[in-house]
Parts: sequence; structure tokens; C-alpha cells
Amino acid sequence: MRRVCLTLPTHRECAATIAAVGEEAAYGAREFGVEVHLLVLDSSPAPVLAAHRAAVAALPPAPGVTVHHLDEDGQRGFLREAIGRSAAADPDRLLELLLPSRVSYGACTDRAFLIAQALGCASVHRRDSDSRYQSFDGRPVFPLHQELAFLGRPADDVKERATRHRVAPGTGDRPVAVVGGSFVGEMSVDIAEIHDRDPEVYRELVGLSIPDDCPAIWRGHLVEESFRGAGDTAFDGDRTTLAPVSPTRVDMCNVALDHEVYRRVPLPPATDTIGTDYFLLGLAHDARLPGVQHNRHIVNFHTEERRTDAGFLAYQLRFARFLLAKTYLNAVHARTTAAGDTLLDAENRLRTSAVAEFVRESLARGPEENVHRLGTVERAYRRLGSRYAEVADALAARRDALPAEVHGGMADFAFLLDHWQALTRACADTGLSVAR
Repeated sequence: MRRVCLTLPTHRECAATIAAVGEEAAYGAREFGVEVHLLVLDSSPAPVLAAHRAAVAALPPAPGVTVHHLDEDGQRGFLREAIGRSAAADPDRLLELLLPSRVSYGACTDRAFLIAQALGCASVHRRDSDSRYQSFDGRPVFPLHQELAFLGRPADDVKERATRHRVAPGTGDRPVAVVGGSFVGEMSVDIAEIHDRDPEVYRELVGLSIPDDCPAIWRGHLVEESFRGAGDTAFDGDRTTLAPVSPTRVDMCNVALDHEVYRRVPLPPATDTIGTDYFLLGLAHDARLPGVQHNRHIVNFHTEERRTDAGFLAYQLRFARFLLAKTYLNAVHARTTAAGDTLLDAENRLRTSAVAEFVRESLARGPEENVHRLGTVERAYRRLGSRYAEVADALAARRDALPAEVHGGMADFAFLLDHWQALTRACADTGLSVAR
């Protein structure tokens, strides 16, 4: 029986989301006859963790669904065993990268990938704690429906199921590697207030995320479209497009990846940096791996914690780090775009070594290249005034450290790439017996 992993990483209260994702897991098992492993990776503080344990315990039993709720101790124990089996030269560094003390959007998903390997799953389907499902005709609109219908199947075999398809010659035998939808509701990156305060500052900051060589006629369009998802488009019936999926068209709260993608290449484990978890989407697109974009968009919302002074500052600093990380990520993307199909081996699988080479090449851009960029970001925040000036002060206080930290984060990614395949093989051997 086909086995899949539906995962919800979280570090904040989301009992309602746990219940909703549990319902989606039951739907997938019931409608598609698959075995669904619902994996909640929980880094929440103790009181919230206890509430989540109660929420998991309250999930109604569903045929074909197994629930795993792992706190950080449980995750750490699994990782230690897997890393030990992989015979890594620096196990402590690997453990720190995969389970850091700070927030890492990439590392939490990498842990899901590794545990899915241990569970023998064919795919990982990710949801986020700050999102919920749309409804249509009184029923939840579950993305898992389209993910299970297409993922892992040769493009030629499923193209007639899609509303539209663009299968390039010579790629029809490649399995669908990515299935994703976008979001409706609030922006995926919490910077709408910046646009309201000063559209020019907004364009300057968002523009830093776009490659320098992007033509001006496209740059303005990309700035306006970035982080806005599907706007306020309500679901009114299924529509799908089979083609390589642009990472700007889907959201990581609404995406599924075939195991042949994530068992070969991880996500960057950068800490306190938004956006790095989109790396595999761009890589699959550049390699011309078939994907499906659907319109079962998830509703995105911002938590109250982000409105507090501490939450606001932490988030804006993560956005600033993202703008610095794009110096390296855009350099890698330029190389993977040029590489195209050569990113794949003879069996249409991603070549880990090629990706590692491009990441290392990007490190030739030393930290000093980001000093000017950081100054631009700092001045932009200062022009916004109010509590944005406090963000500028925090950036100024770390003017020397931040560029080096971001450069080090990419070096960590190269290190993880070197060890990833041995680690995924070890996880497949380790197994996982933890269930609620």
C-alpha cells in the first residue's frame, strides 16, 4: 500500500490546525486507499506542547491513519540514531544543523523528510500552523486530493487528468515531482504594513529578493506579485496545470514533494531566515521535473504573537536575513537555471553533487558583498520610522556579524548536502515506531 507523510511542523499554539489536518489525513486514507502518517513536529514551549498532546489524543481514530507527535526530545533521539548510523564525520554539527535552538524553516522540513524516509513514505505533504482550509459546498477543500492524484506518476500517464498540460518533449516519462497550490488571505510574508507606510521603501526591500540581472520590465511586476499568493480568490471548482511549477506560484503551506526529490537534496538549514524552504521548488522547476499547480489554496493568517513587539522584531529580522541570503540563493539559482536537465542523472533523479557544487561556488561571494546590502536594508527600515526604526537599530548593532552569519549558513548547507544521501539511507534503516 502506498504510504505518505502529511506533516505539520509547529512552534506555537495550533490545536485547531492539528484537528483540521487530522481530518485531511482521514480524507486521504479514505478516498485514495493510502496509508497516511500524520507527523506533528512540535517545538512549542511546555504549556503549548501539553495542549497539543491533548489535541492529538482527541483526534478520532481513522482507518489507514497513523499519528506521530514528536517533541524536540523525540526528534533529537531519532536524529542521533540516524546520524550515528550514517557514520558522519562531525555528528554534533549535523545534529545542530537539523535541530537548531533557533527557528529554521528549512531544518524543520528536513526533519520531516528524514522521518518520512524512516517511515517508508513515498512523499511528504507539508502544512503550516498559521493556515486553515477553504470550504466549498460546506466541506473543507483539502489539497491532499490533488497531491495524491498526481504525485509520483509519470507525466504522460496523468496529463489527461489535468485541466491544462504543458509536457515538454522528452519529459513525459518523468514522474510528477511537485504538487502545490498557493494561499489566499494575508500575505505570506508579513510586510503589508511596509507597503502601506511607504510603497517606495516596500519596492526597494522586496526588490532586493529579485536577481540583479532581472530586466526592469519584469522586476516591477515581480515586486508587485511577490508574497501575495492567489489574493482573495475563493475556490469554486478544481483546476490544475501539469508543467514544471514556478516557486512563485505555490506556497510551502500547500505543497507535496516526491521522495526522489527530498531524499537527494535537503533544504538550506539557515536559522532565523524566512524563505529558504522554497529552495527545492526552484530546483525542481529548473531541472524540468513535471509538477502540478492546483487551485485548492489554503487560507493564510498571521498570529497574534507576531503583533507583539518581540514577535514583530524577530520576524522583521528574519526577513532582513532572507534579503541577505538571496545574494547566495540567487547565485545558485542562476547556475541551476543554466544547468537545466543536466541537474538530473540518467534515471531522471536530481544529482546531489551538482547542487553541492553550485552552493560552494556561491560562497566565493564573501560576507563583504552583503555589507552594502545590509546598509540598504537598514536605511530603508529607518525611513519607515516608529518601531521599524528599532529594527534598523538591531541591524546596525549586528552590522559586522550578520553578513558572516549568512555566509556561514550557506557553508552549512554545503556541509549538509555532502552528508544528506548517507543520512537518508541511514533513516530508511533506522525506522520509527513512535505513534500517539
